[in-house]
Amino acid sequence: MDTPPPSVLPFRPPNADHPSATIPAARRTELLLDALKSAVAEARDHRLFASGKFAGLFPNRSTACSEAAHEANQLGLFETVRTETKAKQVIEWVRITPKGIAFLHDHDSPKAVLQDLKATLGATAAGIPGWMHDTREQLAELKIEFEARAGEMIARLAELTSRVEAALRRVDAATPRLPSILQTVVPWGVTALEYLDSRREVLVSGDCSLRELFVALRPDFPELTLPEFHAGLRRLHDNRSVQLTRGHSDADPEYAILIGTELCDSVGR
Repeated sequence: MDTPPPSVLPFRPPNADHPSATIPAARRTELLLDALKSAVAEARDHRLFASGKFAGLFPNRSTACSEAAHEANQLGLFETVRTETKAKQVIEWVRITPKGIAFLHDHDSPKAVLQDLKATLGATAAGIPGWMHDTREQLAELKIEFEARAGEMIARLAELTSRVEAALRRVDAATPRLPSILQTVVPWGVTALEYLDSRREVLVSGDCSLRELFVALRPDFPELTLPEFHAGLRRLHDNRSVQLTRGHSDADPEYAILIGTELCDSVGR
């Protein structure tokens, strides 16, 4: 069956009609990551903006928060669950989408941090030779001591770079694997395991609802039907690649699957 796409947030920031934003991209990304982390910390509906004593994913309706919320809308990071109107103010209640989880994983996962560190180390190492040349001209009398210390710095950077590369290889090696026969029967199995692992890396609380996993798979597997999804989950569960559980109080019954005598609505690793 087809699953409707996430609702579009009705919110538009004060400067939405202007050709360019007024807040630096780095600041908007920081606000976005904070909002996404708050959303995954508790698996429930959240107010988009805080107001008075009521908490929200964004602390206020300032220009920075408004532009960050508008960017989240454009990227599809949240879906609107419901809206409330009080006086002239519209209050949006939202929930994080699979795209939001993927955005958080790509920008805040251990692998992303390690990649940034590796790039920084590479740039630092590349700049050392020029720095050494300038320092030799200015401090010729300290040449011996300087070269000894610079050599130690280069050796330490090389060692740290090697450790970072090894860590990246271990992260890549941790990519989910399935037996070739099972990959043939369940072609979307590896993608499902990767999504569940990415979800766990960004510390999403609780197991993944079956509806959430189905929605996350549809962009890559648009022809996937609910019966095929259930059949594949049974095979992954029997292979112990995933564990089907019962735990989401707000789960959609149509996505639930009967395992033995238990009606399961969630899946974990």
